[in-house]
Amino acid sequence: MKNRQVTSKGDIPLLHVKGKNLPEVWEQSVVDTWRKGIEIKTEYDKETDPPSRDVTMVMEIENPFAEPRIHRCFPAGLEELEIYRQEVVHGVHDSWINPEEDKWSYTYHQRLFAYDVIGSFSDALKGGPFGSFNQVEEIINGLVSHYYTRRAQAITWMPTIDTGHHEPPCLQRIWLRLIKLSGNNTDYVLNMNTHWRSRDAYKAAFMNIYALTDLQGKIAHELSNKMGAAVAIGRYVDISDSYHIYGSYFEEFEKNFLSLLNKRSFEERVWNTEDAEYFLTNGKIQLLNGKPGEPPLTLEHIKRIYAEIPDDQKPTVNENVRKMIEENK
Repeated sequence: MKNRQVTSKGDIPLLHVKGKNLPEVWEQSVVDTWRKGIEIKTEYDKETDPPSRDVTMVMEIENPFAEPRIHRCFPAGLEELEIYRQEVVHGVHDSWINPEEDKWSYTYHQRLFAYDVIGSFSDALKGGPFGSFNQVEEIINGLVSHYYTRRAQAITWMPTIDTGHHEPPCLQRIWLRLIKLSGNNTDYVLNMNTHWRSRDAYKAAFMNIYALTDLQGKIAHELSNKMGAAVAIGRYVDISDSYHIYGSYFEEFEKNFLSLLNKRSFEERVWNTEDAEYFLTNGKIQLLNGKPGEPPLTLEHIKRIYAEIPDDQKPTVNENVRKMIEENK
């Protein structure tokens, strides 16, 4: 590991990391933030915490679905990774939104697929005056009508409620554009950019990118069906205004991330999706089985997720859930 490099003239470092796959780019982005980040405090610091290390980061992943796709050092389990993907792409936790009872104030899925302008959190459940708006559906319709449009975007920020909230959305905007190819088996390539206000480089970014690139794949699939053409998944670009490593967990970070860079080869620090499939499926099973006190999944989610589980793992799904599926075939 090279020595730390620090700028001290008052400018936040602007860094660019480019690579072939997700774990390669994420790993290098975290290392570069640690080495080159400016020291600055955050709203979440305790008095004894060192200042965070912070940069403005641009990540470019040439092939978001290239294997290996999973980094072993992201600080969560594979089950949690799958649950988070389901949350962002399919909205399995949208029912958890209830800020009046001090529960979630938003999910990314809800803001992207059911954006609903409200004046205060007391309106969160009854909705705003304009009704919910499916921005992702409009992205798809816009690209089908004019593949070259520059207007295929969706936002999450809602100034009426987010500005003063203690946990406003980190993701701000997604933007997509199709490129048409000639003389190639693929008719179009779907490029995607995401823009982030603030980002925990170590504890959030990998899972964010894993889920958002899966959304990119879902949109490509929908476009292919609607356009009657092949749509390949193109490069993914990820832009964070504040990309940081919190001082509160420096010790954990050095032990569980930095130390492994010297002890293991890159091949030993990553997984192919196939190698992780059993544990990812366990994440789906955990969703179906639920936990005490959690709002239940909708029947639509239950049936979809259950259909994705291999037959040899279905017996581990709660008997009541399996009975419900059988009764609603």
